[in-house]
Amino acid sequence: MNEDWTTVCRVSDLKPDTAFATEVGNKAVAIYLVEDRYFATDNVCPHAYALLSDGWLEGKEIECPLHGARFDIETGALLEGPAECGLQTYPVRVLRDEVQCQTHNLS
Repeated sequence: MNEDWTTVCRVSDLKPDTAFATEVGNKAVAIYLVEDRYFATDNVCPHAYALLSDGWLEGKEIECPLHGARFDIETGALLEGPAECGLQTYPVRVLRDEVQCQTHNLS
């Protein structure tokens, strides 16, 4: 199993309960800090091109700013349409002051 990790931001870049936009290669990723836990998902809504980091985060739910689709940031599950599928999620770890995503499933 590939164990590649990529630094995506610093801990100080994140504000609690706010999505942070970054890129890993050509992939737009959103990083979240909720209840002292870190999460990462695709940053583009699968319904229509909109950045989820421009949306609203409440608890572990992110709402797309364009059409209101809602997703669980922990599992990627679609909670409410109009999107028809969920989000890809990515493993996250923190080393010292670096927030890292596991990159084996990012392209």
